[in-house]
Amino acid sequence: MVWFMEGMCLLPTFLVIWSSITFIVSYIIALLRRDVDVVLPYISDTGATPPESCVFGFMSTITAFAAFATMYAEYKFVERVHERTGSMSLCLNKASFGFGIISCVGMCFVATFQETTVMAVHDFGALLFFISGVIYTVLQSVISYRAHPYGSSKCMCHFRTFFAVLAFLAVFPTIFCAVSVGTSKLHWNTDDKDYTLHIVSVACEWITTFSFIFFFLTYIQEFKQFTLKLTVNLMEYS
Repeated sequence: MVWFMEGMCLLPTFLVIWSSITFIVSYIIALLRRDVDVVLPYISDTGATPPESCVFGFMSTITAFAAFATMYAEYKFVERVHERTGSMSLCLNKASFGFGIISCVGMCFVATFQETTVMAVHDFGALLFFISGVIYTVLQSVISYRAHPYGSSKCMCHFRTFFAVLAFLAVFPTIFCAVSVGTSKLHWNTDDKDYTLHIVSVACEWITTFSFIFFFLTYIQEFKQFTLKLTVNLMEYS
């Protein structure tokens, strides 16, 4: 059997590859069309104008659904571990999944409401995505240690925590600097006011986003160990 077909391994594998391609492809298209600057545009900037906005919206929506499916599989796995060992907190697991859902909804807002058209909704979705996403990674890191030796190895738990902490540290300057700048434009010059704050915000946004991607990469080892089955119960009517 091919390694990515073991258990539910295909879910995080697809999520990592698809999400990476989403951000890279939209950036390349926007760059070739000169819709963004070469040096560190916001991820949303690369999907602000057609045709890259169409590609970004379509691929990001699929990414959101793939993330939801991956989070749900992880939620059910942790639930199963609790049934066997009793070592896990069901409330913590539910809270983590809840924040994961909110983060996916935020990504859908970002994908469908471009910053150049409905900026308020776009920014609201970005806040949901980043803040809820960071909380999800932090809670999942705690869950990973409590679930050990079930699931991930100790080394993988450390990697997971590293990416969660990196996302946690990067998300604050992302939001703070963006709010301080207050304006949104696709092209910047080095002599523009608040250029430094803009660069810091953009760099931290990319760090946060790819911290999420590498975080889900750590799920691959764990997802090889279980499968999910769909049960259909037919209702009997008299």
